Amino acid sequence: MTSPALAPGSSPVLSSHQDAHAFLAAYHDAHPEDVLDITAEVPADEGVTGLIYELAADRRAEMLWCHDVAGVDVPVIGNVFASRTRIARMLGVEPTALHEEYHRRASNPLPMQLLDDGPIFDVIVSGNDVDLAAVPALTHFASDRAPYITSGIIIGEDPDSGVGNMSYHRSMVHSRNELATSLHSRGDLWRMLRRYSDRGQAMPVAMVIGGHPLFMLAASSRIGYNEDEREVAGGLLGEPLQVVRTPKHGIKVPAWAEFVLEGTISADAYAEEGPFGEFSGYSSNRSTNNVLRVDTVLRRRDAILVDVEGGNTAEHLNLARIPREAEMAQKVKERFPDVVALQYPTSGTHFHCYVSLRQQRPGAARQVMLGLLGWDPYVKTVIAVDEDIDITDDSEVLWALATHFQPHRDMFTVGGLPGSPLDPSSGSDGTTSRLALDATRGADFHGERIVISDEARSRARILLDSLTDSTTSHHDSTSTEGSR
Repeated sequence: MTSPALAPGSSPVLSSHQDAHAFLAAYHDAHPEDVLDITAEVPADEGVTGLIYELAADRRAEMLWCHDVAGVDVPVIGNVFASRTRIARMLGVEPTALHEEYHRRASNPLPMQLLDDGPIFDVIVSGNDVDLAAVPALTHFASDRAPYITSGIIIGEDPDSGVGNMSYHRSMVHSRNELATSLHSRGDLWRMLRRYSDRGQAMPVAMVIGGHPLFMLAASSRIGYNEDEREVAGGLLGEPLQVVRTPKHGIKVPAWAEFVLEGTISADAYAEEGPFGEFSGYSSNRSTNNVLRVDTVLRRRDAILVDVEGGNTAEHLNLARIPREAEMAQKVKERFPDVVALQYPTSGTHFHCYVSLRQQRPGAARQVMLGLLGWDPYVKTVIAVDEDIDITDDSEVLWALATHFQPHRDMFTVGGLPGSPLDPSSGSDGTTSRLALDATRGADFHGERIVISDEARSRARILLDSLTDSTTSHHDSTSTEGSR
């Protein structure tokens, strides 16, 4: 979908395609089985977290629509990114085409469309009236220091080029008008802060809390410093991201954002934050301890809190890993034609990668694994398997490892490489070692995989279904008799 061309002298019209509320309503109508409407009161302390972890324990990943969260004056939407199928639906494809479609759209960024007004200007609070206690935040884990904003996307703009950077940064209230936050990735926003600091200036920023899911996905895209994630958001949406300028600093933010906190980050301001439940499954104190001083709070009148569940949840991991997977899949398939598919499993947080390939020559799996270990700084372990192994299923990969792999022959390690600062096992200098495991069969493998015919499986399914129907019917009959 693309925006229609504007007639000369006409003003852009708001596109409801970028409204998170419209997306949620449409998705609820199209896939009611994939949305849990929760009208009962949910605690703000670990309530949403408890629901998400219990769903995951049952291998479920529905989106949560919590209408009544205690002490929070807006509905809370959670678990949005927990399902690959749901993310693929956002992009209009089947899950098997997720990587290719994400890469296609993200590789075709669109310039932003600047508007004069938008729903984010419904309510504006500035100066001494700012009170961050009015901004909704949840406690996600018992070990968290405080309630955290987990979906906060900080936008900064380079002082010379004006090119923007968007990235997620956990944040907690430090004072009435200050957030304690961490730029722990030390990525482009950290680099931008240094540029402002060299000029003796604080860095103007805007934190966007909630928006269309494809805008939120764009904030995790892996692009260069001189590229703008807001234009990637346009590519993912299929039309230019509609933006407005914040009142004081003029940062371009989505017109359809739910909440925006406008302010500055100074390189010399410090406030402790953490611990916070991170993707590793551990509570992390590692932080840059930056301060975001808030000058203006903007919000929609009908705002919702789009929460991102932290910890080692599928949602937290998917939001970051799908852009990484798409990038790595594109790279390895272009360079190594033998590669069939690639997956970062939830069980391995961001540190494991499974790759399947049809190996045409000896050593191909090793070459692919070397490429992945060198390209992705987060990956510590790569397991290569044959194309008939389902890499979306941990048990299939472990079976291949058990039956195809010989440690003395099929593994190698590389040490002293940069790793994730949030990896609790990394060295004090942030370095890590990496491991490659070749669980492909190889040319000298002897064995034939057992097969159960489709006909036998079909007969078995019919029999089991009939037994289930019979048991249910008997149970219903017994229950009816007992009630007479």
